Amino acid sequence: MSFHPPSDIKVTSRQIPAWQGIPNTSIQLKPLMIYHGAFDATPAELESRLEAVGEVVPQWVYTMYSTDHFHSTTHEVLGVVAGQARLCFGGEGNPGRFEPIVHRGDLIIVPAGVGHRLLEDQGDKPFKMVGSYPPGKQWDMCYGEAGEEEKAKKIQDLAWFHHDPLYGDDGPVLHV
Repeated sequence: MSFHPPSDIKVTSRQIPAWQGIPNTSIQLKPLMIYHGAFDATPAELESRLEAVGEVVPQWVYTMYSTDHFHSTTHEVLGVVAGQARLCFGGEGNPGRFEPIVHRGDLIIVPAGVGHRLLEDQGDKPFKMVGSYPPGKQWDMCYGEAGEEEKAKKIQDLAWFHHDPLYGDDGPVLHV
């Protein structure tokens, strides 16, 4: 088990424009972030680390849904614990979308409102992530459909992270 210091990892940050009914980063202007190769840990070891930092609570180990969706009630932290996949952030038809390939050891910070979906599981092993959320937050499922506008407006009131979910007192998410 190892967790690489922030100074040793590459971080990708992206602002993604709103598209159709998906607000993406347009509401809070907090970027989608990927910490590349941030850890080498089993699901249980990553869960223990996230719990020890205390900024998020691990809730599941699974793949990513293959339908564009976003959460209006919470930010999401996803730690890739197996395989690799091509993901889509921002909505599949969005000209400003971002389609990274993520690997085991990547940590993804998904701000509330950012559309996301699995495009392709590319690994030899099934793609799996640890999904985590700030304490007391329950995720919802929104799809950019009519009638979700009021839910999306509430994103502006969500607090950002007070500590980095992986690193604690200092880490990339605190410098945006």
